[in-house]
Amino acid sequence: MGPLLPRPIMHSLIRVLPRIARALANGEPVVALESSVLAQGLPCPENGDAARAMVDAVEASGAIAGITAVARGVPTIGLEPDELERFLRRDGVRKVSARDLSAAVASRADGATTVAASLALASAVGIQVFATGGIGGVHRGAPYDESADLAELARSPMLVVCAGAKSILDLEATWERLETLGVTVVGYRTSELPGFFTAETGIPLDTRVEDVGDVAAIWRAHNALGRRQSVVVVQAPPAEHRLSRETVGAAVEQAQALARRNAVRGAAVTPFLLSEITRLTGGGSLVANVALLRENAALAGAVAKEIAIELR
Repeated sequence: MGPLLPRPIMHSLIRVLPRIARALANGEPVVALESSVLAQGLPCPENGDAARAMVDAVEASGAIAGITAVARGVPTIGLEPDELERFLRRDGVRKVSARDLSAAVASRADGATTVAASLALASAVGIQVFATGGIGGVHRGAPYDESADLAELARSPMLVVCAGAKSILDLEATWERLETLGVTVVGYRTSELPGFFTAETGIPLDTRVEDVGDVAAIWRAHNALGRRQSVVVVQAPPAEHRLSRETVGAAVEQAQALARRNAVRGAAVTPFLLSEITRLTGGGSLVANVALLRENAALAGAVAKEIAIELR
């Protein structure tokens, strides 16, 4: 099959907490997690619940979790307890995408990393697996407004576990962009692209697998071919917490209309829409969000463990 990706563990600028660094050095499974979902995506105290659920799920699967962030100007894989508490309080924590990393470092800011920034940091230190809730994509009614997540997925060789793209996006356009960018999308026990809060989007997937061994085999072949894009593994949100396609669609339309009336723009759009959808679904989307974050972290941990076994 050819060589797998190299796994550097030292970086002149990025801090890797000792436990995570040891795991990487020993070829043990590590899963990167984003911090923006905690500092901007979820309200308090649910963000703390999500952080604990994701870390616990990764570690229960036999892997080690590393939350990515910029902590007072230091790009980091893993947060110390006091740093995590600061991020969960959300005071003065800016949202940092890949393009913002250098500015956050130079200004010594606290920055919660998006999917794009998390991929950039994790891939730089040799982590191969990343878990999140939903990736960004093409925004509805604004095809020029495209998440930096897509560009980073196209240039970061990572295995990304998620519940599809966020429901607030143009999912058809996002699916087309992933294809154009050469990003492999694999359905884990699903034949349909999930829509974050819902399992149903009407978008059929080309590839479906049933177990983590199949995911690892695809990742191994992907690396052997020298592909530099990510492999995105999608799974539906847990059945007991997922929302119907109709419920999500109606809530998104109402939230979008409210955002237009209030002239919400830029980085504020996604947190605003998610907050409104939580209100419009009576909290159902928030419960689904925490549940799918936990399940995605668990799957990522299992996949990382399978990959680590094969590397030894």
